[in-house]
Amino acid sequence: MIEWFMWVQLTVAVVAGLFAVVVGLIGWKPNDYTVGSLALIELLLVAQGVVSLVLPAVGSPPQGNGLEFGVYAVSVLLVPPAAILWALVDRTRWSTVVLGAGAFTVAVMVYRMYQIWFALN
Repeated sequence: MIEWFMWVQLTVAVVAGLFAVVVGLIGWKPNDYTVGSLALIELLLVAQGVVSLVLPAVGSPPQGNGLEFGVYAVSVLLVPPAAILWALVDRTRWSTVVLGAGAFTVAVMVYRMYQIWFALN
């Protein structure tokens, strides 16, 4: 894991989460901005996944439990697509709030992955 990239991911996820929850609560239905923000988060997660696979191969393995990190890494990849699928099936303002909840979930999981990778717990 690259620390600065984790902070970028965390910031994007929190901002997207706040945006989606606020606009959902004021009545917006899922749109390109709210769904696109989760797609961006997924793209960042895939990039972090590639980095997490390459770093141990070049001599920088996780300092914490690699299995726990791997489980988090695979699980977090499922959150944005699940939230997007929900938003596409149920086109109500509450789906936009679900997109925000998905973004917040990613933020928490990415931070936990950071703690595991650098053995900060």
